[in-house]
This record gives sequence, structure tokens and C-alpha cells, in this order.
Amino acid sequence: MTEKKRDSGFTVTDRRLFTEDGELRRDVGEENEKNAPPSSAPKESAAEKSVAAFPPAGDASDVPQPPTAAERKAQADAYKASSKELDSRVEMSGGSPKEFEMTFERFLASLYMTAMLQLGLMHQQGEQPRIDIIGARQTIDTLSLLAEKTKGNLTSTEENFLQNSLYEVRMAYVEVTNALARPPQPGAATGTGGR
Repeated sequence: MTEKKRDSGFTVTDRRLFTEDGELRRDVGEENEKNAPPSSAPKESAAEKSVAAFPPAGDASDVPQPPTAAERKAQADAYKASSKELDSRVEMSGGSPKEFEMTFERFLASLYMTAMLQLGLMHQQGEQPRIDIIGARQTIDTLSLLAEKTKGNLTSTEENFLQNSLYEVRMAYVEVTNALARPPQPGAATGTGGR
């Protein structure tokens, strides 16, 4: 049985600047070079290009144009179709698509869990906890930003969940950073203290 290739009527353009490994995509640099006017200035290194890809806050001169309305609609339709297919597969396996539906509380819970993992207070079973203080701080700042930007737009349940999550991760952050700042206690590393 041969499968006919359908033309969906739209083209997907990958506008991401970096690969999955975090490196600057080569084709982005090539596209920019093709579209750029000739210059006598020295070429930038990959590191300089990656820093330039993120302009300082408030500088919109280097930000790429957003997708057109037609591109957004086509992308949204393709996403809905793909999601329906996934939902039908979940139902066929005996599950409910509602179990995977994203809600504001689930979003907050994922940020909370991420912060706790980054603080080393939670970890995968069988693995050692790993601490990422900078990552934890950014996740906590994200929760704080959400609290600020959603003020007055949340239900009381959502507001309570957000404030409780923010309180707990901030307190955990303070405890972990204080513990890391303390000098090691004599005998604590060997476990022979007092014998």
C-alpha cells in the first residue's frame, strides 16, 4: 500500500537560534549572512553571535519578526490535529486525555518540582541529588514573575497555590544557600566525630 504525500498548504520554518545541544545553528548564521548587506567589518565569532542573538531587555531592533497570521493559524491547526491524534491513541490504550491536560495548577506544580530538583531536595530514584543554584533562582524568579503578572487574574485557589509554592521554594532556596555557605563541621565528613 503506497501512502500519498499530502500538501498541507503551509511551510514550517525553524526559527530557533540554537540546536538541542545549545550550540548556535549553522544555517541561521548562513541565512543572516545571505540577507545581510556587505560589510568591511571583521566577522563575529560563534560566541559573539550567540550573545548578540539575545538583545538586552527593551532592545527590539534585532528581534526577528513574529510569524504572520496565516503562519500562526496553520501552525495552530496542525497542532490541534496532532493533539487529537495523540488523544485518540491515549483513549485506545485505556487512558483519559484529561490526565494530560495542562492547567495553571499543573504548570505551577511543574515549576515547583523543577525548583526542588534544582535545589537538590528531590531527585530521581536511584540517582544522587544535584544542585543547580542558578537554575533554582531562575525558576523561583519565574514563579515570582508569574505572581506579579497574573495579579488580579487568578481564582482564589490558583492564587493560594501560587503563593504557597513561591513561599516554599523561596524558603528552601534560603536553607540550601545557607547550608552551602556554612563551613564544613570537623568530623562531619568522616562520620567519626565524638568517638
